[in-house]
Amino acid sequence: MSLRYGMQLPVQSQSTLYAEGWEAEAGPEDLLEIARAADRSGFAYLASCDHVGIPRRLAAAMSTVWYDPVATLAFLAAATERVRLLSHVAIVGLRHPLLTAKQYATLDRLSGGRLILGVGAGHVQEEFEALGVDFRQRGAVLDECLDALRAALGPDEFPEHHGKLYDFGGLGQRPRPAQEHVPVWVGGSSAAAVRRAALKGDGWLPQGDPRDRLPGQIERIRRLRDEAGVQGPFAIGAIAEPLYVGAPRWEAGRRTVSGPPEVIAESLRAYRAMGVDQLQVRFRSRGRDELIDQMEEFGGEVAPLLS
Repeated sequence: MSLRYGMQLPVQSQSTLYAEGWEAEAGPEDLLEIARAADRSGFAYLASCDHVGIPRRLAAAMSTVWYDPVATLAFLAAATERVRLLSHVAIVGLRHPLLTAKQYATLDRLSGGRLILGVGAGHVQEEFEALGVDFRQRGAVLDECLDALRAALGPDEFPEHHGKLYDFGGLGQRPRPAQEHVPVWVGGSSAAAVRRAALKGDGWLPQGDPRDRLPGQIERIRRLRDEAGVQGPFAIGAIAEPLYVGAPRWEAGRRTVSGPPEVIAESLRAYRAMGVDQLQVRFRSRGRDELIDQMEEFGGEVAPLLS
């Protein structure tokens, strides 16, 4: 079985944890060319992040560049044909689930059924306070949001949900999603997030788990699902170390995995051996063209060795 690979889009979020220097001057045309390269290079998905506003205390580290995921993914949907569109992750607790469902159902319809809804609890307290959502209860909010979104993104034109936080019924929403079942992947690596993914999600998106921690997390997900009798397909994700296909002639960073395709593929196959289904990859680069070259070389030379 092949290991599917996707990537977080550059440019659309520019945290100092991962953004390259060239991204600060990049814009829509760069995103389009990168999305087209992903489409033709076999990438399973492109991902876009979600933050409404960054407080001053975090702006130096996180930056304030965070494109809206629905607008960004819809923009790229029109320029691509095959690659799926992932919100990694949408902080759905900041918005009423009917609003979230309207936006993402429309995106799924416009893209021909390519949406993967990735969700997370969020971590920036000021965002919640500004939007009138209780930051301390964000886990409980997300739990009910997931139930409400399952109803609102289902086949019923008039979805219903009657819970503690959200209560709706008798309100029709069209267009419906193109997919009969929109996959929901839950992000986060805390105990609560892993449990939420196992019991309420169709997949898990870890947040920075190192390799040695992944097997234990994966085993816990499988145990929780078995104990609860939850069945059906479930995608296990991982985020790989930064990659550079070939020998960089510049300082690509201490953690970067580089070398010929065989070396990189051998490193990444270890994830599949742990039980990972889809791997999020990231490439070191000094500009858009170098990034696209890396993506195409990965798709052409490394990906065939991942099976």
